[in-house]
Amino acid sequence: MKRIGVLTSGGDAPGMNACLRALVLTAHANELEVIGFQRGFNGVIDQEYQTLSPYHVSGIIQDGGTLLKSARCPAMLTEEGLKQAAENLHDLELDALLVIGGDGSFRGCLELAPYYQGKLLGIPGTIDNDVDGSDFSIGFATALDTALDAIDKIRDTADAFERIFLVEVMGRHTGYLAVAAGIAAGAEQIICPELASELDLDKIAEHVEQARKHRGNCSYIIVIAETMYPGGASALAADLEQRGIECRASILGHIQRGGRPVGADRILATKLGAFAVEQLVQGAHLMMAGEINGKAGLYPLALTGDKKKQVDSYLLRWQQQVAQY
Repeated sequence: MKRIGVLTSGGDAPGMNACLRALVLTAHANELEVIGFQRGFNGVIDQEYQTLSPYHVSGIIQDGGTLLKSARCPAMLTEEGLKQAAENLHDLELDALLVIGGDGSFRGCLELAPYYQGKLLGIPGTIDNDVDGSDFSIGFATALDTALDAIDKIRDTADAFERIFLVEVMGRHTGYLAVAAGIAAGAEQIICPELASELDLDKIAEHVEQARKHRGNCSYIIVIAETMYPGGASALAADLEQRGIECRASILGHIQRGGRPVGADRILATKLGAFAVEQLVQGAHLMMAGEINGKAGLYPLALTGDKKKQVDSYLLRWQQQVAQY
C-alpha cells in the first residue's frame, strides 16, 4: 500500500479536522501518501483533490467544520456516478479510500465496492450518533455541549417569565442527542422517536399541568428531536396553545454542528483516525473503525445502519417517571 484517499461526507461534525490530522500523521509515519477529496464524493467524481501532508493538518485539531469541506452527492446514487468514481480512484492509483461520515456515507461506500478494486473503510463522524458499531461518533459530544449550553440559557429566561419552552435539537430519526441534552439540562419532557412514533398532544398537555400542580407556575422545558412533529417545534407550540398550553419554540438548528470540538471529540477522532490507517495497512476492507467500551475495533460497514444501538432505556424510564416533580 502506497497511496490512500480520504473524504468527509454528509453532515459536518466537530472533530472531523482532528480525525483528518490523526489520519494524515499516521499515514505519513507509515510512508503512505494521502489524497484528500473536496466536498465528499463530489471531489472523487469531479476530480477535485489535493495531497495532504503533515504541514496541511498542523494546527487544525481545534477547528470545527472540515478542511476538506463536505456535501451530499446525488451522483453516487446512480450507476454512472459510481463507475466514474471508481475509474477516477483507479486513475489516481489509490490503494484505499477512507470515508469520514455517517450511515448515508457508508451506504455510498457499499455501493461503490463492486466497482472499486481498492479497500474501503469508514470512520463515524455525525452528531446524530446513530451509527452501529461505535458507542459514540465524532461530533456527538460537542453537539451535546452546544445544545446543553443553549438550553441552560433558555432555562434562565424561562425561569424569569415562568414560561414553557419547546427546544428542538437535531437527530433526524433518532433521539440520542435529544435524550442526552434533555437529561443533562433537567428538561421536564423529552420527545423522541424511541418514546413514541406519534405524539399525543393531550398527554403532553397533561404532563405540563401535572408538573404545575406539584410546583406551581414555573419554567418548563420540553426537548424535542427534529422530524418528530409535522412543521417542527413551532407547529407543535401553536397546536399546544390550542389546548391552553402557552409555550415558545426555540430551534437550535445548525449551531449544533459548529464550534470547536470538545476534548472528548478530539480524543475519539484522533484514536479512530490513527486506528483506521493502521487497520488499512493490515488489510481491513469494508469495515468501520469504531470504539466500544473504550477500545478501538472494526465493525462491518454493511451492519452500521441496522439501528441496533439503543438510547439508554433506563434514563428514558426515569425521565418519564419523575421529571414532573
